[in-house]
Amino acid sequence: MIEERMNFALKSLQDGVNFSELCAEYGISRKTGYKWRERYQKQGAVGLHDLSRKPTNSPNQLSEALMCQIVKLHERHRTWGPKKIRALLLKDIAFAAEAPSESSIKRVFDRCGWTRKRSRRKRQDTGRISSNARAEDNNDVWTVDFKGWWRTGDQQRCEPLTVRDEHSRFMLIAQPMVRSDTDSVRAVFEKLFQHYGLPGAIRSDNGSPFASSKAILGLSRLSVWWLSLGVSLERGRPGKPQDNGAHERMHRDIAAEVQSCAQGTLPEQAAALELWRETFNCVRPHEALGMKTPADVYKPSQRKYTGTPDDIVYPGMIRRRINKRGYLCYEKHRIPISTALAGWSVGLKPVDCEHLEVYFADQYLGQIELPTLSLLAGASPSEQGEGNTQKAS
Repeated sequence: MIEERMNFALKSLQDGVNFSELCAEYGISRKTGYKWRERYQKQGAVGLHDLSRKPTNSPNQLSEALMCQIVKLHERHRTWGPKKIRALLLKDIAFAAEAPSESSIKRVFDRCGWTRKRSRRKRQDTGRISSNARAEDNNDVWTVDFKGWWRTGDQQRCEPLTVRDEHSRFMLIAQPMVRSDTDSVRAVFEKLFQHYGLPGAIRSDNGSPFASSKAILGLSRLSVWWLSLGVSLERGRPGKPQDNGAHERMHRDIAAEVQSCAQGTLPEQAAALELWRETFNCVRPHEALGMKTPADVYKPSQRKYTGTPDDIVYPGMIRRRINKRGYLCYEKHRIPISTALAGWSVGLKPVDCEHLEVYFADQYLGQIELPTLSLLAGASPSEQGEGNTQKAS
C-alpha cells in the first residue's frame, strides 16, 4: 500500500498530469490525493504511513493541581468513592470550575490502584417488617444500636451507642458507653430528646436494653419509657440485621474509618468518634439526599420533650396499675402482665364477658382471657389505632 501511495505521489508531481483522472485511476478522492501529495512533499515516504488517531492534546485533561487535590481528598476520606469526591470538588471555590466528571475521577482511582473489582451477588428479597414504615420526613423514625466493641490503645473497651435519623441520615450521637444498661442508655436519650425533640418512632434490634425476649411484645423498661412519651416502637426480626440495614452500613463506615485506626485512651477515642460524626453530618454528601449532607436536610422535631409523665390515663377504659411483680388486679384476680410495666397503668377494654383488650399508652398488648387469667399477645384488637389514650402529668 505504501508503494501504491508513493507511485501516486510521484505521478502527481509530473508536469501536465490531470490530477482528477489520476485520482480516479487509483480509486481515491481528490481530497485524499492532495493529502498524500502534501505529506510526501513534506516528509517523504515516511509521511505516507497511516497516522495514529489519538488526539495530540485533550482539552479535558486534568491539571496537575486538580490531580493533587483528588489525591489529598482520597487520603483524607479513604472509603469515599468518586461521586462523593466530585461533590467536595464542586464545593471548593478553587476547583469547582474545573471539577471533572465522576467517570474521570474513577479513572484516576483506577490508575492509582484505589479500586478493586468485586463479584456481585444476586439480590434476594428479604422483605420488611410490616410495622416498619419508611420515614418520609425528619424525625419520623430514629434508628438505634450498639456498634460492636473494640479495644483502644490502652486496652479499654470501646462500645459506641449510635442513634441516627432515618430520613436525613443525620447522626444524632456516636458515643462510647461505659455501661450498656437501661439507666445509662436512658440518660443518653434524655439528652437527645431535650436537644432534638421527640421522634415518631424508634427502630431497634431485639437486644437488651431495647427489648426483652422474655416479656410480652419484647417490652423492656427502656422501650416502655419510650411508649410513655408517645414514641412508637419498631423492631427488626431476630437474626435479620438487614431490617435495619442502613444503620448497619453506617457501622461499617465507623469500623473502616475509626475502629481500624484505634489508639490512645477512651476519651481520645470518643473525640475521634465525634470528629467522624461531624464529618459524616456536615462534609460527606449522600446520594440519596441529592448529594447534600445530612446537616443540610435535618431539622429538630417540633414535638418537644417535657419530661416523663407520672402515669397514663385511658379515657373510656378501665385503668389498672401494674405492681412491682408485674401483675394487675381485676375483680379480685391477679393477672400476670410484665415487670417492664411495673408502676405504670394499663387500659382495659371489655370485648365480651370473657375477654379484655389491654393497652399501654397507644400500644395494643393483647387480650386477657378471664377464664384462664392469662394475657394472649397478638390477638386482633376490635378498634386498634383509635388514638384514644393520653398521658397524665
